[in-house]
Amino acid sequence: MSIFETRTRRRTVNRTAEGSTRSAKKKRRIDAHKRKLLIAMLIAGIGFLLIIGKLFIVSIVNGKDWTNKAMSQWTRVTSLKAERGRILDRNGTTLASSYTTYQVCVNPPNIQESDRDRIASILSMYLGMDYDTVYAKLTKTREKNKETHERVLLSQVKLKDQVDKEVISKLNSMQLGSGVSYYSDVKRDYPESGYYAQLIGFTNIDGDGQTGVELTYNKYLAGEDGYQKADTDRDNNPVPGGEEEYIESIPGADVILTVDTGYQGILENALNEACAINNAKSASGILMDPQTGEIYAVGAYPTFDSSNPPRSDAKTLLELSKNRIVTDTYEPGSTFKVITLASALESGVIDTSARFNCRGSMLVRGEKIKCWKSGGHGEETLAEAVANSCNPAFMSMALKMGVDTFYDYIFQFGFDEPTGSGIMGETSGKVTHKKYIRDADLARIGFGQSISCTGMQLATAFSACINGGELLKPYIVSQIVDQSGNVLVKNERTVVRRVISPTTSATIRSLLRGVVEKGSGKNAQVPGYSVGGKTGTSQKYDDNGQVSSSKLVASFIGFAPVENPQFVCLIIVDEPQVPQVYGSTVAAPFVQQVLSAALSYAGVTPDIESQIATVPNVKGITVDQAQKALKDAGLEAIYLETEKDSTVTNQSPAANTQVVRGSTVMLYSTGYTFFSELNEEVEMVKVPSVIGKDRIDAQDALKKVGLIMDYDRQSCAGEAVYQDIMEDYEVPVGTVIHVTFEVKKK
Repeated sequence: MSIFETRTRRRTVNRTAEGSTRSAKKKRRIDAHKRKLLIAMLIAGIGFLLIIGKLFIVSIVNGKDWTNKAMSQWTRVTSLKAERGRILDRNGTTLASSYTTYQVCVNPPNIQESDRDRIASILSMYLGMDYDTVYAKLTKTREKNKETHERVLLSQVKLKDQVDKEVISKLNSMQLGSGVSYYSDVKRDYPESGYYAQLIGFTNIDGDGQTGVELTYNKYLAGEDGYQKADTDRDNNPVPGGEEEYIESIPGADVILTVDTGYQGILENALNEACAINNAKSASGILMDPQTGEIYAVGAYPTFDSSNPPRSDAKTLLELSKNRIVTDTYEPGSTFKVITLASALESGVIDTSARFNCRGSMLVRGEKIKCWKSGGHGEETLAEAVANSCNPAFMSMALKMGVDTFYDYIFQFGFDEPTGSGIMGETSGKVTHKKYIRDADLARIGFGQSISCTGMQLATAFSACINGGELLKPYIVSQIVDQSGNVLVKNERTVVRRVISPTTSATIRSLLRGVVEKGSGKNAQVPGYSVGGKTGTSQKYDDNGQVSSSKLVASFIGFAPVENPQFVCLIIVDEPQVPQVYGSTVAAPFVQQVLSAALSYAGVTPDIESQIATVPNVKGITVDQAQKALKDAGLEAIYLETEKDSTVTNQSPAANTQVVRGSTVMLYSTGYTFFSELNEEVEMVKVPSVIGKDRIDAQDALKKVGLIMDYDRQSCAGEAVYQDIMEDYEVPVGTVIHVTFEVKKK
């Protein structure tokens, strides 16, 4: 091969190599572009997916929220509060109603800076608000831009609710312009606010029921709110020609109760007196028709004003709001003996010829259970045992029936379950399961211990005993009617079941009449009318679960007239602090007061002739003198022998009250001691001398033996110079000793 050919081949090879190199470089450049394009497309794809995801979240997931926010900027929605239904008594008397008030709002952007002071002054004066508070609302702002922290005035701020129409009229005359707006509102009014506090209850500032009937029947009373919607601009001002929507509110229905304001006033006045004169923790009561189950009146004392409840003290308000006749359970004591009597007669274990022998106690399986009368009642007929409220007689009845039979009747009478009265907060009491009941427990249940119930349960069961034997469902609501007159709810006489026969019921009425005419219920006699009933005194327990020696519950349940009962009345007095705690003296006089007034108010024709006596005024004289004055008037006095020389500070019944001749009058004097009709031994102690001791030493000396010292808090310095019960005198544990202190002059 020539040199020329060799060089030519080399050049060709070189050119081929250079071409290959250039091709490789070009390919690499193309691959690099492809990668960049792929990456760019990938990034674009991810971004697109993120945008799609965001759009999905905004439009689908949070679409409703964003729409609402947009609508809130484009429209102004004004709520139109529904007028709350009325609450009426059986006669159509308004117990709760609503009337139009106004909500006052300010629109800060529409108020010139130079006019703020004037408007704030006027609003604070007429609305009774603090000037600085009003001015702060006129200048209230919000953050418009989070980055720049730019702030703008709020478009509207609420100033005050429930402003009366008269105030709005005055504000309108002040030429406040568009800077102030008014919206109609509704306020609750209670024309009979002196009564019905626990039953009716009250509403909150928004008009929703919080307690009582207002809460229980809120769904009927509330109605349905309407609204007004209008298009607005960015400053929340109406857009001329914009769309408007108006949905009218639907007023609430009227709730018509079975109560009568006349009866309610009678009952609440009696509860007030019972609580005050007995220095009691509380008193509760109910008046009802035993033939239908209608509740005529129900309440408790202490109470409150429905129009102005003490909202600042939630604990106190909660306590005062309790309708204790349905919320509080207690051991009924001797009033439960009526249930034992009815059960024993109906079951056939006794009849009207039954006789008993009370020796003051009864031995039950080795356990001695005492009668309230320590000496016993001796030989008794059934009528005498009932009139005497003899514990052993009722223990015998319970034991003869046995736990199975007696428990069947207890449940048949409705104990251990709510009555369904429709009153808020009703509880069911407690009946211990019969598998845990010993004979001694059964005996105690026979006279009203070892079982608890509500006043409503007792009144309902008692009604069954005297109305012919039918257990009725008690009810507080007669009917609920809407504003068009349609009856939404209607209650009427409802028989739950028959418990005893009409014959047994007639026997019980006769026996309970004897309790009032000849036994412990004399203070319940009503001139001109036959009355039957039963007293009760029951024990309470302290914080340690032990029976309290000084905390008792006194009660009385009565009915009239006997042969055709129109009314049943139960009054329960909790922890009375009086000389002698008997249902006959603490509660019976107030049941008499209620029945007497109710019979007269209802126009019930008298059915008997009675010898009437007028109670004289014996306050301010000694107990001994008062006893003689009452005897001259044909009345008996109840007092403590140790207090014959004490001054009478109060009396029950009150002076000038018309009562049946032979009735008793309770005398309250400057000294008082605790006694009760419970079947417990009273521990006696000797009174020590505290003369010459200072207040602390005197109190310690009395406390050491279980006595309580009372003294003038305004004059308690120096030494004791007088004690109303002298040294070595025997008194029951818990007796109050009044001590006088004096600073001796040098």
